[in-house]
Amino acid sequence: MTDAPSPAGARAQTRPNAPTHLLYLHGFRSSPLSFKARMIASWLAAHRGDVRWSCPQLPLSPHEAIAIACESVASGSHESMAVIGSSLGGYYATHVAQRFGCRAVVLNPAVRPERDLARYIGETTAWHTEARLLFRSEYVDEFRELGQPALTNHDRYMAVIAKGDEVLDWHEMVERYEGCRIKLLEAGDHALSDFAAHLPDVLRFLDLA
Repeated sequence: MTDAPSPAGARAQTRPNAPTHLLYLHGFRSSPLSFKARMIASWLAAHRGDVRWSCPQLPLSPHEAIAIACESVASGSHESMAVIGSSLGGYYATHVAQRFGCRAVVLNPAVRPERDLARYIGETTAWHTEARLLFRSEYVDEFRELGQPALTNHDRYMAVIAKGDEVLDWHEMVERYEGCRIKLLEAGDHALSDFAAHLPDVLRFLDLA
């Protein structure tokens, strides 16, 4: 787990509503080596040394992943934190935001993981390490148990959604986050390969820039 303050020498530009703790939750089969996570961490190191950065490695078990995410939150302040989640991490980020009342940015967020991940039951491969992973059928049951929390305070959410997502249905994402701030991209892809172009909007939403 990466959970440390950014370098002390980084410039801090304090804003009244800016989070002091930023949690990033990666997607299925991904890791803290995600290029989006590394991009955000690099920006914080260069510009916001006052913000505590957390990017834990999430296990395949949804119950365990939620527990780790909430444990990371417990190390910060619930009142002054924010969470960013990509794909399946967006699903988890929504649970965290609803539980702790914090702001959340979701990037091509998973909406129906109990349906979409069922086809991965069995052995699969991690994206960044090529390690072999075992996705168990009971994990699908755990997703069903977790369900989808009802969204409250829609203005605390920002969703970046690409119509060109080749993995998830953008219509479902838009419907799920209706009433929230949505940046709907006409093209793009699931990984948001052009994330650098959207990072300024994410940072402004979180009052970090």
